Amino acid sequence: MDAAAPNLERSLPVWDRWFLSLINDPRDLPFVHLIIQCAAVALMGVGLFFVPDPYFWWFALGYGLVWGLGVLDRYILMLHCTAHRILFKKPYKWANQIIPWVLGPFFGEPPEGYFVHHLGMHHPENNMHDDLSSTLKYQRDKVFHWLRYFTRFFFFITIELPIYHGKKGNLRFGLRAVVGEVYFWSIVAASALLLSWKAALVVFVIPVVLVRILMMAGNWGQHAFVDSSDPNNPYKNSLTCINTRYNRRCFNDGYHINHHVKARFHWSDHPAEFQANKAHYGEEDAIVFEGIDFFQVWALLMLKQYGVLADRFVKLPNAPERSRDEIIAFMKSRLRPIPRPAA
Repeated sequence: MDAAAPNLERSLPVWDRWFLSLINDPRDLPFVHLIIQCAAVALMGVGLFFVPDPYFWWFALGYGLVWGLGVLDRYILMLHCTAHRILFKKPYKWANQIIPWVLGPFFGEPPEGYFVHHLGMHHPENNMHDDLSSTLKYQRDKVFHWLRYFTRFFFFITIELPIYHGKKGNLRFGLRAVVGEVYFWSIVAASALLLSWKAALVVFVIPVVLVRILMMAGNWGQHAFVDSSDPNNPYKNSLTCINTRYNRRCFNDGYHINHHVKARFHWSDHPAEFQANKAHYGEEDAIVFEGIDFFQVWALLMLKQYGVLADRFVKLPNAPERSRDEIIAFMKSRLRPIPRPAA
């Protein structure tokens, strides 16, 4: 540990020093703070079930603004980071269930589904054809293709994911996904029938629809540009976005290339890794954007705003020299559908 670390720890409030004693990595202290914030928002959601009719939609609007603008994006990426790196130490391992099981239903995430999909399927498959969220077979600047992609995920992922794990011999993973989904929709049904269908709609149903739209738009952006000659190479099938507000809020999630290269890499180390290895990114002819995030990349692709993307394109050391028009042509070459190889 750095020599200055003990002094820094002593300068923290007593509750933060206690939190540090519970977690595996002191750099993850922001997650403990965020759990508390998300719990407060979840309690607001519970409170909506008891708001009388004349005032309900005003309170629902206030709740939605706090939920959507305040913590949603940070919750999703906290879920992501703590799925890859366990937050609480072994003596307190039960507390690792707070994020997916207690908070998850309030933030559009049925328990276990994210872990089983992301770590159990997406990372091992690396956006290749057996990945249920693979972008390869689509023309990745066409709205209709994205709608097909989203529709398949939204309506069939709860069926396809357990089947996938069953075929892979991971029956336990498949069961976890089913249990989490049943748990979530049981909460929705019980709260709608016994308390308030309007509150159930606002607190549970709208969030799960919205979050699944956002997750599929984000994943599309992360894996929109794929080199058909080397689609399994993370430097050529993933995207990195630097210097964005999204990274500052969401634990450097924009460094997606390195996340696929080193899935357990700590979120706080991504910027330094990129700076230290920019030349290698260039040698791999990786695509990096500055000042925009994955969702903006998705939107710009749907609108075919290649010029805006070219203006944000980072010219990396050791990468081929390209004019603006050549950058646009290069990007378009990585948006074409890549068919599954013949058996």
